[in-house]
Amino acid sequence: MTAARTLPIHHNSNMKVFRAIEERGLALAFHSAINIGEPVFKGLNRFASVHALGFPFYNILHMTNWVTNGLGERFPKLPVIWIEGGLAWVPFLMQRLDHEFMLRTSEYPLLKKRPSDYMRDMYYASQPMERVDLEALQCTFRMIDAETQLMYASDYPHWDFDLPSTIWDLPFLSEKAKHNILGGTAARLFKLPPRNDRQKANLARFGNLAA
Repeated sequence: MTAARTLPIHHNSNMKVFRAIEERGLALAFHSAINIGEPVFKGLNRFASVHALGFPFYNILHMTNWVTNGLGERFPKLPVIWIEGGLAWVPFLMQRLDHEFMLRTSEYPLLKKRPSDYMRDMYYASQPMERVDLEALQCTFRMIDAETQLMYASDYPHWDFDLPSTIWDLPFLSEKAKHNILGGTAARLFKLPPRNDRQKANLARFGNLAA
């Protein structure tokens, strides 16, 4: 879904769309993008700078509105996916929103748990995954419950695409986590039937076989 430029994600006009998606058992995916003409980026003089900030910036903006306005409570059965913003921004936003929530709980009247708990219920696409500091990445995986909530994405053939090895070669992941991230979680979420008996056995083994 592309959020309208003039309307925030929590605007009432969007609610019937979210409800229709939830009632049909579908998932809602937000694909971040960059707009070099956006006033907030006019102070940046390099494409790399806009590229680094632009994708996570809009995810942070829409995620904050989604969580703080209680859409997770209004649509508890609606799976929400955040695509192509990387992962490094997620722990930052979890901690920032939790901190604000503890200071000004009255501004979050619809929330029944911490903002980070709602974020942990959501799904994330891996690409482009920041791998400069593997210890930081491992912490990110822990904070987002990556074993059940992260899905591999390549974004091939873009110049910043990720190979499956970006997941497979991570030393801190279990066999189950690798299976889930590289396809099992997507099969469960999207109710995808297995292509062959071997895949069916693996999906069943790790609890991802669609009913």
